[in-house]
Amino acid sequence: MSNFNEEKHSWESPVLGLKMEMLTFGTEGFPIVLFPTSMGMHNENRDFKLIEAIGWFIDQGMIKVYCPDGIDKHSWYNTDAAPEYRVKNHILYDQMLTEELYPRMKEETGFSRIGTAGCSFGGYHAMNFGLRHPDLVAAIFSLAAKFDIRDQMDGVYNDDVYFNNPVDYLPDLEDPWLWKSQIFLGSAEYDMCLDANYNLAHVLGTKQVPHMLQVKPNDKHDWPCWREQLPYFLSLLDIEKTKELL
Repeated sequence: MSNFNEEKHSWESPVLGLKMEMLTFGTEGFPIVLFPTSMGMHNENRDFKLIEAIGWFIDQGMIKVYCPDGIDKHSWYNTDAAPEYRVKNHILYDQMLTEELYPRMKEETGFSRIGTAGCSFGGYHAMNFGLRHPDLVAAIFSLAAKFDIRDQMDGVYNDDVYFNNPVDYLPDLEDPWLWKSQIFLGSAEYDMCLDANYNLAHVLGTKQVPHMLQVKPNDKHDWPCWREQLPYFLSLLDIEKTKELL
């Protein structure tokens, strides 16, 4: 059975001041950063067989997948810290992705725009990073996510929260790169995040941003659903379009 060219990487992040670990899968193709679910780490998407579900695309050299650690336990889920500190740590994570991971993905694959993907809270990360950096992100795969981060902030709201809360900043977002993005939203009939996906799809539609939303009937918020949706979305990805410039 293929291990999909799995490699383990670790480094001391100068931005975060933390040791980061990451698994990569594949040797070439469109680079996609695949985030873990809430408080998950670099091995989660492999262990729950999401990598296996998209293995054909990896083996065909169509995509190279990067699975870094999350730092949710230091940011949004750090209930021992003040809410202002939680969001500041998330902003550092965003900076790490931009300054440390993105350049590596670009150098290793030759693509100047990347993809983001994730399930549940990983889908929030995929959407938020993709919308915040549409010049860097050509495709977003967000499965079963919510997009309102205020539930993690104990009532605190400031500019840092606004600029990491897609339901707030997306209506005002006018970056022309956004309309060059391919955005895929996944949910299920019995998914607790279904309404959040309907709402975000409505905002995208109002702005005439290309996107698609798939709602799987008779399914729920869980890995079996995501293992079906992500390869389906990948089958629809127009890789040549990811190379388009303004």
